[in-house]
Amino acid sequence: MPSPETYQLLLAAAAACEDKKAEDIRILALDPSESGLTDYFLICNGANDRQNIAITDEIELRLKRDFATYPNSIEGRRQAEWILMDYVDFIVHVFSAEKRAFYGLERLRKSATTIGVDTLNAELKAAIAAARSKAPKKATSKPAPASAAKSPAPSKAKPPRTPAAKRASSKKALAKPVASKK
Repeated sequence: MPSPETYQLLLAAAAACEDKKAEDIRILALDPSESGLTDYFLICNGANDRQNIAITDEIELRLKRDFATYPNSIEGRRQAEWILMDYVDFIVHVFSAEKRAFYGLERLRKSATTIGVDTLNAELKAAIAAARSKAPKKATSKPAPASAAKSPAPSKAKPPRTPAAKRASSKKALAKPVASKK
């Protein structure tokens, strides 16, 4: 079962696709017996090459900013007809409409299950709940009595000198008479 972090990354990538107006966004959960390279495919297409680049830029930016995660590799950005972003646990495929119809990844992966974003959110919540139930519970300790609470020690540091104090001390230094040689 993929980790909750994988679900969060996948949902963030799908949200980035939606924000950049990607078309026909699909998440395929791959059969582990047939695919040893990844767990999920996120597939979408843009209306043109420029939009495809914008979609992948948004995915990369969001995952970098929100999760400090970078893709292992990015292929096809220059031609922008089929851009592939490898995040190890999932792979993002951003196609032009023509290339998506031609290659038909959905048809090639017949054993894969199409998952909606709502289903993925439900799986994420279930994974988080399972992880929380497995986590050891902390022992509750009795709160310390109020009289035993220590107040913070007063600071012994000198207050910083203000500019006025600096000027006054420099005037005093200047006011000292200078001994004259005779």
